[in-house]
Amino acid sequence: MVTLPAVAILGAGSMGGAILGGLATPGVEVEGGIRVTNRSAAKAEAIDYPGVSSLALESEPQANLRAVDGAGIVLVAVKPAMVPDLLREIGESLEPGTVLVSVAAGVTIATMESLVPKGVSVFRAMPNTPALVRSAVTGLAAGSRGIQEQLEQLRALFGTVGTVVVVPESQIDVLSTISGSGPAYVYFLIEELTKTAVGLGFDSETAALLVNQTFIGATSLLAATGTEPAELRRQVTSPKGTTERAIAELQAADLKSIFDRATAAALARARELAAG
Repeated sequence: MVTLPAVAILGAGSMGGAILGGLATPGVEVEGGIRVTNRSAAKAEAIDYPGVSSLALESEPQANLRAVDGAGIVLVAVKPAMVPDLLREIGESLEPGTVLVSVAAGVTIATMESLVPKGVSVFRAMPNTPALVRSAVTGLAAGSRGIQEQLEQLRALFGTVGTVVVVPESQIDVLSTISGSGPAYVYFLIEELTKTAVGLGFDSETAALLVNQTFIGATSLLAATGTEPAELRRQVTSPKGTTERAIAELQAADLKSIFDRATAAALARARELAAG
């Protein structure tokens, strides 16, 4: 059983909504309930969970202030550019001891701490989109005021949508280039291999089935066995066989270098966003 204090989710879009779904699962008790906000009434009305109050800024301009009133944990899930103004709006309404955690990329803990009272503990989290199916990896970093008990509360909160890795804030942006952007890398590989399958004569539907299920099956085997990926690859790669020849071509392309450049580009962009 996971027990948490009252939670406010400001911005119940895709990520905020995914975390809300995790909190609404059996075995999770939120004492004092959950309050969520959205800009539009239509989005607010679409949220229907027991014990959840869904508020719309469109019809109630003070919705964010209502949501954070008495909340023990405040989850900021709006777009990064909106975070400073949001914190200025709610800051004085946050009670001492409140835990504020943001999932916005590029907004530093120092920036957030400067915009809220000193009695508020600030954390950053970086979940990835598999949170939608409760298979996320979330990086979690504490600010200068955070204590272990609060960190454990957030570990439990994000644990409702997957696995949590505690890191120093200096690694949050680095982590985002791996687990945050990582699903896009996987989907891109799936897209490209599907195009190759079509080029080999399969219709698009069959090509998608072959490739999608191959990725699903391979990752399921990895998860089920706990075997190292390199060992699983070796099990598929018979000496002097067809897979060995294919792997040699991939190795010649120097995928390690390509991923190094891709993650470096993503990290540079994250730092640009943080610098404003």
